[in-house]
Formats: sequence, structure tokens, C-alpha cells
Amino acid sequence: MSTTSLPVPDRSPRLREALLAAAFTADGLLDLLGAPAYAALARSETVPALRATRGDAPLDTLVRLFLLQQPVPYERAAAALPLAECAEDGWVTRVGDEVRATVDVRPYSGPEGQDWYIVSDLGCAVGGAGGIGSREEGVVLGVGGASTTLAGITVRTPVASALDVGTGSGIQALHASQHASRVTATDLNPRALDFTRLTLALSGVAPAELRQGSLYEPVGTETYDLIVSNPPFVISPGARLTYRDGGMGGDDLCRTLVQQTGDRLNEGGYAHFLANWQHVEGEDWQSRLSAWVPFGCDAWIVQREVQDVTQYAELWLRDSGDHRTDSAEYAARYDAWLDEFEARKTKGVGFGWITLRKSAAAAAGNPSVVIEEWPHAVEQPLGPAVEAHFARQDYLREQDDAALLAGHFTLAAEVVQEQVGLPGAEDPEHVVLRQHRGMRRATKVDAVGAGFAGVCDGTLPAGRILDAIAQLMNEDPVLLRDRTPQAIRLLVEEGFLEPVPPAG
Repeated sequence: MSTTSLPVPDRSPRLREALLAAAFTADGLLDLLGAPAYAALARSETVPALRATRGDAPLDTLVRLFLLQQPVPYERAAAALPLAECAEDGWVTRVGDEVRATVDVRPYSGPEGQDWYIVSDLGCAVGGAGGIGSREEGVVLGVGGASTTLAGITVRTPVASALDVGTGSGIQALHASQHASRVTATDLNPRALDFTRLTLALSGVAPAELRQGSLYEPVGTETYDLIVSNPPFVISPGARLTYRDGGMGGDDLCRTLVQQTGDRLNEGGYAHFLANWQHVEGEDWQSRLSAWVPFGCDAWIVQREVQDVTQYAELWLRDSGDHRTDSAEYAARYDAWLDEFEARKTKGVGFGWITLRKSAAAAAGNPSVVIEEWPHAVEQPLGPAVEAHFARQDYLREQDDAALLAGHFTLAAEVVQEQVGLPGAEDPEHVVLRQHRGMRRATKVDAVGAGFAGVCDGTLPAGRILDAIAQLMNEDPVLLRDRTPQAIRLLVEEGFLEPVPPAG
């Protein structure tokens, strides 16, 4: 797989026209396959899609050819594609009276409904951690859960320059092309750069500047307004698979990538990464990650999942298909993973998101570094919530307690209050505020916090609201003003309350 030649993109506009004419799009796939078969395809299960494409319409042909990697009759392929050009350019190959695809072409819907296409190696468009079953060193994956997660958490404000480190099949570069004037994409694997070129061309967007090399090596000292990376973050013994194994010991690749980002970001710029990190015996994982944050940057790091070392090893052994090899070979590989973890005193591996933002406050020695665990469901795309998080941190850095009490706040959209307690009880045991947007957080509040949040409509300053609550609850207003700012600060930090900008 890693040695085959790839198509050339020169006449990709003609191919794109044919794909669109046949409704070979994300919406067209859903209409043809139906929701169950469409969802099954995302799980790498192809039987429902095969059953749904028994017809002879061009869309049936294209799904079987490019998604399901099935040979199709020459006549049917010719009715769906500019076949002579596609064969000459290397998208398909003819074998007797049948045509086979040389690459996987997967419809992908952009954030505003754009009809895009992700080009990758055959059989690698879905799966990833679910098991692509390939042990080819240079294999290039298509779209998967990790890549769509990264795309969703990225802040999408217009920028002059964007950098995609470890571009793979070009998904992040494709998204960046919509809001960055200049996009640079790098990868250690030259095949990945070729696939990125194909993805961008077939999707009808401007080409990116493609550079080969590891991490920031290809860009030297250049700086960018946006940096994104879904790096080869797997913590493994060795660097067997380029697309996933970083080749550095433990979590050193992710640490190096994050630590070197500060020098590559412009003021106000964002960097977004997916990463794995070790949970080491006798070491706090949050302290470990705080040491990764480069000088001059604020950070928001969210741990989404933790696996023990056996679960982690099994996941990635399945990913590469090692579980289908000789049992002795599988056991030896498994043993090597556990040896690696034991040598590093690693008891588990965390997975999550790392977002950095270059800021003047951080450069002045007052960074905002939030490192938390949040394994619950969130609303995607999360980019607007990420941007709002850093805006709230800016606000809170500038407000002492007196300023907070003088400030005006509104309750964030779609926050609801839940009362928790025994049925029939006169008073609830506690009150929970719950978000239905963004991070979808929930937080327990006391009667003062619930009452305060409930009347925050931006009209009255916080201190006046607390005075009214003190009168209703027969509390000392001075003591209430003294003890409440910290609770207000937390509600603002987590997005339950939104500051109202001063008038004028």
C-alpha cells in the first residue's frame, strides 16, 4: 500500500463535477443508504451499504467503487465518471471488464454544507482507533473521529496564516482553507502531502503550501495565527507506523510539539492539538501537563478519557491488526508494550485536547492555565465555546472582588436549574445549574448561588443583587459580599454567567 503511485490532481475539477452530478456527497450518501447503513459505514461495517447499493445508478456505482472498494463493471463506471481521464490520472485502474479504485474517496460535509472529499489509502477512511487493520508504515488514514473532533474544537476566526502539523490526508488544512488567507501543511510522510494535495484539489479549494519534515522543522522560525495538529500521539514501543507512532519515548512527541509552539504563534493566535499523556506513578498528571505549557501562552487542557496500560495496548494492537496475527507474535508485541510502560512507571494513558493562546498577559507572567477532566458529552463544533473560555479568562484576570461586585451579568443561554432531593421533601438537598450548550457542564450551587443566577439579567450590579438576597434570607449583607465573589468567579469561569460589557 505504501509503495503504490498516487493519482495526479491535474484534472480533478472534471472528476469533482462527475461526483457532484451523481450526488456522491454526504447528503446523497445518507439519502441512498439510510441512517442505519450510513452509521454502520462509520463503524467500518460495509454489509448494510453493500445491500443498499445493488442498483445500477451512478451513485450506487461510485459508493461501491470508492467507499466499499468493490470492483464495478466497466460500463457502469464509464456512465458515472470521465473514465478515460480517471484511469490515465490514476484514480482507478481497469482489470479486464471491471474497474477498481486506487484510493478511497469519501464525501465529507464542510461546516457550512460544502461538498468536500477526503482522499486516503484504500480501506483507511474509517476506523483509526477502531482498527484499520494495516501495518504498512506509510499508510495514510482518511477522516475519523479524532480528526473531526479536532476540527470541531478549533477556533474559526479569520486569520492571515494557518499551519497544519502532521496533515495526513489534509482534513485540517481543508477546514483552515475557509478562514485562513495562507495555509501551510507539513508531514514527515511524503505520501501524506500527496494525499493532502488530492483532498484539497478534489474539494475545489485553494492549494496549500506543502512541506515535508517532522514537527516544526519544515517551517523554521516562521510564525502563524493558527496552528492545528492531530499528531502521531500513540505511546508505543518504537515507531512502527508513521501515522500514529511518534517515535519518541513515552509522551515526548506531544510534549515537544506543545512546548515548541509558543515560538511559532503570533500574538492572539490559537493552537489546537489532540494528545496522549502518561499517568506516571507518584506524579500528578495535571502537574505533568502544566509543565508542557510554553511561556507566553494561556492554556486550556481537557482530559477526555483515561485507559489503563492493558486497555491502551490492546486498543492499538487491534488498530494495526496484530490481534489477527500468530498468537505468539501478538503476545510478544503485547509484552513489549507492557515492558515500555513498566520501564516508565506508567499506570495509565490520558487522551484529550490541548488549546494554547498567545497573550500579552501570559507574556507578562500572568498566564491562565486550566487543566481539567471532562469525560461527558459536549456540543460540537466547540470552537465558539473555546474562544469564549479564553475571553472569560481575560475578563477574570482584570477583575478584583470589588470589580466583580460592581459588574453586571446575565445567565448564559440554555442554562436550566434542577432541584435534587427526596420526593415530597419541603426543600431540595441541593440545586444544580446545567448547561445545554458548549461543554454542557453541571455545577452544584447553594441557595444564594441559585437565587443570584436566577435574577441575573444584566439590569442590576452583582453587589445590589446580593444585598437583596441578604435581606430576603436574613443574612448580613457585608458577610455575603465578602464570601460570594469566589462563587461568582467560578460561575463566570465555567460559562454559567456572562459579563455584560459596560455601556458606551
